[in-house]
Amino acid sequence: MTRLWLDDVRSAPEGWTHVRSVNEAIRLLQTGTVIEASLDHDLGDYHHDGGDGYKVVDWMAEHDTWPTQGVHVHSANPVGRERIQGVVRRYAPYGREP
Repeated sequence: MTRLWLDDVRSAPEGWTHVRSVNEAIRLLQTGTVIEASLDHDLGDYHHDGGDGYKVVDWMAEHDTWPTQGVHVHSANPVGRERIQGVVRRYAPYGREP
């Protein structure tokens, strides 16, 4: 089982799979092995590769594909954080953001 860490700058904690772009994150989610995800909103140089962290939860909602143990946001961007959390609260089966 996989824990997905989306961030272009911060290193992933031990035990997490580090991806730097939306497209990489979506490819990993499509495997069906992601049990938990932690997302950054702003992806700097990787922004051109599909967008920002919001695009990942937008894809999750559109495809009803959610990590079973939750989606977390570690972004320092307060507006981006709220956008991502809003999608999780509204569409995720657990409807919560710890």
